[in-house]
Amino acid sequence: MQLPSSPRRILTRRRLLQLSGLSGAGLLLNGCGAPLYSRQVSKVFEPLNQRVEELLLSPQTPAPEYAASAVQPEALLINSFNGTPQIDPDTFQLTVDGAVNSPMQLSMADLQTMPLTTMVIRHVCVEGWAAIVQWGGVRLQDIAALVQPRPEARYVYFESADDYYESWDLPSALHPQTLMVYQKNGAPLPAENGAPLRLAAPIKLGYKHSKWVTRITFTADLSERQGYWEDRGYEWFAGL
Repeated sequence: MQLPSSPRRILTRRRLLQLSGLSGAGLLLNGCGAPLYSRQVSKVFEPLNQRVEELLLSPQTPAPEYAASAVQPEALLINSFNGTPQIDPDTFQLTVDGAVNSPMQLSMADLQTMPLTTMVIRHVCVEGWAAIVQWGGVRLQDIAALVQPRPEARYVYFESADDYYESWDLPSALHPQTLMVYQKNGAPLPAENGAPLRLAAPIKLGYKHSKWVTRITFTADLSERQGYWEDRGYEWFAGL
């Protein structure tokens, strides 16, 4: 199925990186599970990639959104990392902690009392496929407002029930289109897509979108565990 064309941009972030030869994804990636060059090669390019992509990110500029009629219900493929964990939404607790003034745990009922944001966006996988999906959930910036990150917080870690892990830069995490999602295409989020809670945003490649998220941690520093695929050579920033 052909994807509807998105609003034309003069030069996208990723295209600029490709033209400049700086994209870690272009240098290192052949697919979500493909063999990669060594981690040492990634370490040479990654700091420069990160600085360039951080400069290109517009923290308050929205990415293209689409009409509900553009949704492609069958196009979102399911990439399984470690099986599908079965989580009872009635007992689920999202832990939000780290470099914050008010660490807390939020139930699904707590999250669903917060303002609901829906958006129809393109999900892009590094494997080369894409899908237009309607997501519904809570802006991560609204969760951050509750816990009040301290000034030293620069990164956000996401831990999942299937032992997947990810990290984002703080400006991307607080982008107005970065959501903690519990709806897909107007219905409750299916377990195979990350229920009860997953991460979704139009500004990052798909492997950054953690499913079955159980903990969000604000931190001043990145540890050696930057992300499941990043620790195997993938680009860390992964911006679109």
